[in-house]
Amino acid sequence: MHKKHSNLLLKTAAIFGMIGAGIGGHMAGSYDYAFRAAHAHILVVGWLSLFSWAVYYRVFKPVSTKLATAHVYTAIIGTVGLTSGMIMDIFSVPQPFYFIVYIGGGVTLLVSFILFALLAFMKHED
Repeated sequence: MHKKHSNLLLKTAAIFGMIGAGIGGHMAGSYDYAFRAAHAHILVVGWLSLFSWAVYYRVFKPVSTKLATAHVYTAIIGTVGLTSGMIMDIFSVPQPFYFIVYIGGGVTLLVSFILFALLAFMKHED
């Protein structure tokens, strides 16, 4: 199961990496830096964090499959929500809507980090 988690996170990280690089290229070519905060979060949370967790699941076999599954899905859902909400703000989506997506994603991502911390401090089967 842990390799399945690794593969899912790796593929999701690759998508976020492409999106982040594309936004970076757009900003560099247009000299319009409106996307800089979303670009940074897409790359740091979407590419770097998800990729790091993919490596974790490839190296370690977590003791709790349920906790690992919860971590993986909250990580992906939270990253999509947080970064989507940031982009909605740039495109002037009505505040109540983007705020729900943005804050909901951020809280879900925070839960994901807490779940990962729990997994990291549990005994692992190598």
